[in-house]
Amino acid sequence: MTEKSNCNAKFEEYGVCVLIPTYNNETSLAGVINDVLEYTQHVIVVNDGSTDSTREILQSYSQVQVVDYEQNRGKGWALRKGFAFALSQGYKYAITIDSDGQHFAYDLPVFLEKLESSPDTILIGARNMEQASVPGKSSFGNKFSNFWFKVETGHTLPDTQSGYRLYPLELLKDFRFFTPKYEFEIEVLVRASWSGIKIEAVPVTVFYAPKETRISHFRPFQDFSRVSVLNTVLVLITFLYIKPRDFFKTLFDRQKLKALVNEHLFNKNQSDELKAFSIGVGVFMGIVPLWGFQMMAGLFLAFLLRLNKALVVICSHVSLPPMVPIIIFLSYKMGELWMGQNAIALEFTTHISLDAIKRNLQQYILGSLSLAVVAGLLATLIAYFFLKTVKRKTSSLVG
Repeated sequence: MTEKSNCNAKFEEYGVCVLIPTYNNETSLAGVINDVLEYTQHVIVVNDGSTDSTREILQSYSQVQVVDYEQNRGKGWALRKGFAFALSQGYKYAITIDSDGQHFAYDLPVFLEKLESSPDTILIGARNMEQASVPGKSSFGNKFSNFWFKVETGHTLPDTQSGYRLYPLELLKDFRFFTPKYEFEIEVLVRASWSGIKIEAVPVTVFYAPKETRISHFRPFQDFSRVSVLNTVLVLITFLYIKPRDFFKTLFDRQKLKALVNEHLFNKNQSDELKAFSIGVGVFMGIVPLWGFQMMAGLFLAFLLRLNKALVVICSHVSLPPMVPIIIFLSYKMGELWMGQNAIALEFTTHISLDAIKRNLQQYILGSLSLAVVAGLLATLIAYFFLKTVKRKTSSLVG
């Protein structure tokens, strides 16, 4: 049995199909299909409203299943339609491959081999983006996408823009996706990561045709703008919902909480000074009057100053809802020192809210900044002496 026929047997064993979304790629489509058919007969092509000879080309492949519609809707829409069709045909996984000839069918076995050890995982075909043939805009776009994926999920991937992927269809079938074009491939990764689906990379080969013959439907201004808007929305959701949600889950999971403390608070690879300063910066950012953006600003500062990012984010949660009335009250009290005779009295009640701030915004802002500085410094000093004390006790026990 040859390697290719053995590969086809694995496609059937694992319930995998190859999904090819296409739009006006008549010059390369047949070559891609022919190459894929050497490895498997389980092929689905989604014709995303092509206006060239795509339909005529597909008619010559009776063994290929086709999803066809008249109006061009975008790659994301084509993938979503392809996923739904693949599920209806009983497939459990779909390997997506672009129809422009950028990917090679001989990398299909790489996905199947990884699938054996990593089921229920999205696999990304990581390209070598450092080779000379890679366009500068593609290299920049990939680095840009990788950076925001890490901000939004906390995970690192080498190539978040690769269209060569394996998707576990059953795990994604209940998602309601919103993006129809290129940005879908970012949305699906981020939201899958948020839901706990593992994402791993496998190495694949990539080919970029010469500029004069290269066919690309990516519109630099329009599509990059759509990607930027999507990342803005995802970042806001990350810091306003996902990070707090994960934080609370960690608090109520003893094993995760213990692992988090050991990994970040007692990390031997970082100095006590750095960890204490990270805690202080987190407390400071949790109190400054940047409601809704405190964690985002804190994480940016952590990247800038190369701090312990986890400690900064965790400690910025000092402004969780139960603490908000206390923080506002103490901010007003601190603000009285600055306002003198113009200060207003504020009683501490459970009804303290943002509406109360409007009565004297200047007093609140001055007091909030002062409280943030004082609390940040105190947190830094307390954390520093705590870490030193723990280290001394540990050393004495070992001695």
